[in-house]
Amino acid sequence: MNSGLRRRSRELALQLLFQTEFLPGGFDPAHARDMFRRFAKDFEVDQETSEYGGSLFMGVASRLKEIDGIIQSRSAHWKTSRMGLVDLSVMRIAVFEMKFMEPSIPPSVAINEAVEIAKTYGSTESSSFVNGILDQVARA
Repeated sequence: MNSGLRRRSRELALQLLFQTEFLPGGFDPAHARDMFRRFAKDFEVDQETSEYGGSLFMGVASRLKEIDGIIQSRSAHWKTSRMGLVDLSVMRIAVFEMKFMEPSIPPSVAINEAVEIAKTYGSTESSSFVNGILDQVARA
């Protein structure tokens, strides 16, 4: 899979993770697969993007508490509940890719992708914030 498809897949996972923050009654990871299928169908996501994006979204959903714990442990001055939702979602994807994906994505690649996506979708400080925390995660 080329890097452009992977980037679109990560952006797809980001959109879905961001959406979960606004679901009435909260997000139930047990419904991740159905949510992903509806999203991919409604937005006519191509098969290749759908496969990797779906594995990212469902992987993060299945390990959300563990991933948030890793992010929290490397963020001395910020609680995950106070982080920007785009930044948090981007970091969740990168942590999943580095720590839980089989085969894992090299930290330098996961961090670089997260920083680039944060530049596009986050605030002016997002890329620095995401880079700083993910660098700490990678060193752990």
